[in-house]
Amino acid sequence: MSLARQLAVLATLLTTGSAITQRPHVVLIMVDDMGFSDIGCYGSEIETPNLDALAAGGVRFSQFYNSARCCPTRASLLTGLHPHQTGIGHMTETPQEARPAEPVAYQGYLNRRCVTLAEVLGAAGYGTYMAGKWHVGMLDQDRWPLQRGFDRFWGVVPGALNYFAPEHPRGITADNEPITRLVSTTERRFYTTDAFTDHAIGFVGEHLDGARKDDPFFLYLAYNAPHWPIQAHEEDIAKYRGKYRIGWDELRQRRLARQIELGLIDPDWQLTERDPKVPAWDSLDEDQQDEMDLRMAIYAAMIDRVDQNVGKLVAFLRERGILDDTLILFLSDNGACAEGGILGNHDVRDVEQRNARYMIAYGGAWANASNTPFRRYKHWSHEGGVATPFFAHWPNGIDAHEAWETQPAQLLDVMPTLVELAETSYPTELAGNAILPMEGVSLVPAFRGQDLARSRPMFVEHEGHGFVRDGRWKLVALKVARNDGYHPEAWELYDMLRDRTETTPLNDEFPAVVERLGGAWKDWSERVGVFPRPGAK
Repeated sequence: MSLARQLAVLATLLTTGSAITQRPHVVLIMVDDMGFSDIGCYGSEIETPNLDALAAGGVRFSQFYNSARCCPTRASLLTGLHPHQTGIGHMTETPQEARPAEPVAYQGYLNRRCVTLAEVLGAAGYGTYMAGKWHVGMLDQDRWPLQRGFDRFWGVVPGALNYFAPEHPRGITADNEPITRLVSTTERRFYTTDAFTDHAIGFVGEHLDGARKDDPFFLYLAYNAPHWPIQAHEEDIAKYRGKYRIGWDELRQRRLARQIELGLIDPDWQLTERDPKVPAWDSLDEDQQDEMDLRMAIYAAMIDRVDQNVGKLVAFLRERGILDDTLILFLSDNGACAEGGILGNHDVRDVEQRNARYMIAYGGAWANASNTPFRRYKHWSHEGGVATPFFAHWPNGIDAHEAWETQPAQLLDVMPTLVELAETSYPTELAGNAILPMEGVSLVPAFRGQDLARSRPMFVEHEGHGFVRDGRWKLVALKVARNDGYHPEAWELYDMLRDRTETTPLNDEFPAVVERLGGAWKDWSERVGVFPRPGAK
């Protein structure tokens, strides 16, 4: 343990004691397709004062990993297992069509070898509530939130949907029933971000006022923002219109400067080159620049609205006198999304058409800026695909950490963290089914300024992309093309202490490290069921 960490541990013990004694309420907030630098406390110009305040009042992780894509991330977050172990090695089945049942790692819905956070915390006496995007099983009702441990649910069972007018099969479900008539919960027209928040607040209010008022609660608030289609209230868009005429090149430079100022990014790390597919901003004509400014303004407005709604939730918790007793966790399900073309797709200037569409994107050029200073995007296992903002806020359990928590952590660590804080045990069997053991480590030591004592590397795989992270080393694959295991020629080795932006591969300098980590990844991939993969994947 370094001297700095020893001093941090001592300071934490002197101020908070050596143990956390009260079971907290838990609010787990996840956003969808948001880049690493898209909120203020991670370098953004987008106004996110509520998220920034929560992060400043708790512990901010500089190296937290998701699983590079919406469905696998949700599967891991909810279960504490690798997505292949849960049955979602790639994606879920569509609303209309099931995926093949074999191999089981790719069946497309949560299996019964795993348990969800709601099932574990519910058994520990927590009220369990969810609002937002489920996306880990949809065709059979047995795969829905209420059948996987939640007491109440209001949201979308499948994935993406129109923000203003969601319709089935990608529509809204209340508990187990489809909603046929949507009513706005605000003075503005119906908008999913607003509705998810208000129904979440309603669930918590009913809990606090009902027969279970003395029990803790677990709220999973899974926004679909800022996932495409890019749609926002016009009032929020107006706040950002014109601010992105500086272009993506200048925006990346400004965000990097802010990240360095915050201490998040080492000034010795190189900013990655602009994606070669992305044109220089100055090569666009004035009309194109105006259109691209509008696309990014819409995207920024979506994140701004999430922050406004988080502020509404925090205000509610404060008014009810329970904010200090509530652990709030925040993250994104993957890096920024380059789907929909380099400059986006469809017309965004006709407001009526824009808000009626199902798939309309801000484009890979802006996604490249959202992931400042990293390479790649959603789908990939380079930092741009898998690195997420992540922070924990809990006044009665976590003193504000001025310094960044630099220990690498990942989705798998949330389950053991909440099992520990809920003072419960993780089951080995449920309803006659043997349950796979947790794969992560508790983050509670990091809340106290202590070492996580992680004893094995971290792994990710999605669509043939993958990484293994062990201490300072990260071995990452652009693509593992073979369907029978490890393909060493596809891998790049990086020293994350000196080059977290992954600009200089070190394979030739450290072949033994490549061999060791590659072997570890191969063993892991065989253990969790990465291979064999369905032929199309």
